[in-house]
Amino acid sequence: MKELFDDVSYGCSKMVTKKYSTSFSLAVNMLSPKIRADIYNIYGFVRFADEIVDTFHDYNKAELMRHFEQDYYFAKEQKISLNPILHSFQQTVHKYNIPDEMVQAFLKSMKADLHKTEYNTKAEYDEYIYGSADVVGLMCLKVFVNGDEKLYTELKDAAMRLGSAFQKVNFLRDLKDDFELLNRSYFPNIDLGKLDAASKQLIIDEIEEDFDYAYTNGILKLPVEAKFGVYMAYRYYRRLLKKLKNLPSEKIMDTRIRISNPMKINLLARSYVKYKLNII
Repeated sequence: MKELFDDVSYGCSKMVTKKYSTSFSLAVNMLSPKIRADIYNIYGFVRFADEIVDTFHDYNKAELMRHFEQDYYFAKEQKISLNPILHSFQQTVHKYNIPDEMVQAFLKSMKADLHKTEYNTKAEYDEYIYGSADVVGLMCLKVFVNGDEKLYTELKDAAMRLGSAFQKVNFLRDLKDDFELLNRSYFPNIDLGKLDAASKQLIIDEIEEDFDYAYTNGILKLPVEAKFGVYMAYRYYRRLLKKLKNLPSEKIMDTRIRISNPMKINLLARSYVKYKLNII
């Protein structure tokens, strides 16, 4: 039964999400059951690509990425793959007509991580973030609006800004690992070896502008099926940013900020109250 294979493939994408990110998984679980599977499918695909470039150091990462991309396009053409992550993702791509430009932009940024270690200009930085984060937000938005192109166009910029904000928070949180273990420096014109308070504040200000725009122009206007789940992810990342903001710049490279499980539960409860009271 093909339906059984589809269900197993979806289950794999869901498991990948839960194993790799309990926080994102919590937010996805707040989405309508009608769209959860497709968001899991998107996450599984982008997570596996990210793992290739960030984790598999004892293997030929370029070759793995090349095969991953080839296998995806074979899956897309045939509308099936024995790789359950690629199978479930191609189903979502076909179901919501996700443009290939988004997939290509994402893969381009992932492949850049195989060789590029510094981003010296804002144009390079913006292009990387567009591919690694903005288009993921746009893929999810395609699911959220379910074919409503007018709403998609209205929310597109906000979805990109939210994706950018999430990625920049990740950059700031992961400075130590990116700089010391992976030898990467994403923020242009900033010496991460000597990160000072002024440079850190510039980054924080940029992220807060992205968050404010995304909340007002995007999250508040999302369909009901998606609004609470996206709002939960937004609240989680804003809390991360607040903790990073309160951390002295000289300690950023020595500390990896996390949100405790009790705090996640507290965020969920408070967010749910606001949602039910129509405050968001």
